[in-house]
Formats: sequence, structure tokens, C-alpha cells
Amino acid sequence: MSEHSEEPVLAKSLVKGMIAGLIGGLVATAAKTVAEKIYPPRTEGQPEPPEVLAERISGELGHHLSGGEKAVASEVIHWGFGALTGAAYGALAEYFPAATAKEGASFGLALATLTHETALSAMGLTAEPEEQTTREHTSEMATHVVYGLMTETVRRFVRKRLG
Repeated sequence: MSEHSEEPVLAKSLVKGMIAGLIGGLVATAAKTVAEKIYPPRTEGQPEPPEVLAERISGELGHHLSGGEKAVASEVIHWGFGALTGAAYGALAEYFPAATAKEGASFGLALATLTHETALSAMGLTAEPEEQTTREHTSEMATHVVYGLMTETVRRFVRKRLG
């Protein structure tokens, strides 16, 4: 490649990295949601982790959520987590480019491992990993790869435009 065909190196910026990652995380959350419609992790009517968390938080506050409130709270948790995780990824990618390995797929797999394979069951939001079905494991891994790929694709696009 000649010098003129290479992309310019952007100056590192925590804020720009976080903004690009946050936007990437939101788009990726939408993509993961669609992917889960195609290959759902839970087929036996089990509640989604954000729904369980919303119920737990409201219960500890002494408030029972109506069906509509539970749906809104669950969506806020779901989208908020996707956006904040994307922002953290964008910040990390800014200073540690190896975090973007495999076009973001590594990030998606790491996130699935940290959440669905450890933290969510430790918090009592999902069954223990050994009690989860093969479908749940494979769906979560596959849809988190979609999340990671989409986060990185959008993060890179937005970050270039932020200069």
C-alpha cells in the first residue's frame, strides 16, 4: 500500500471513543434483538434476565410492577446495558486496539462469557450454566457475536467521522 492509500491515524480521545461505542452498542443491541427472534435463547417461556432484574429491583423498593411497567423497565435495562457496554468498548478500543480483534467478535464472546456464563447466574438472573440448555448457550454465544461484530462495525464508522 502506498502512503496515500492508508487511513489517517486518529488522535486518541476517550470521549469520541465512548460516543462511537455507545452508538455502536445501541445499533448492536437492535441487531442482537433481531438475531434472538431468529434463534431465541429461551424457548420454554423463561423470563429474560432484564425482566427478572426489573422485578427484583422493584420488589426491593417495595413496588409491584404492572405488566406495562415491567416491559418498560426491562427494555430500559436491556438497551441501557447495550449502550453502556458499547461505550465502555469504545473507550477500550481507543487505547487498546487489540480489543477489536476479529472485527469485534472476540468482544461479543467475552461479553457473553462475562454475562451469561458467569455474572447473570451469580446474580440469580438466569439458571446456572450447567443447568442451561444447549440452545441457550449457543444462542447467547451466536447473538453476542452478532452484537460484537455490529458494535465494532458501527464504532469504527462513527469514530472515523468524529475525527
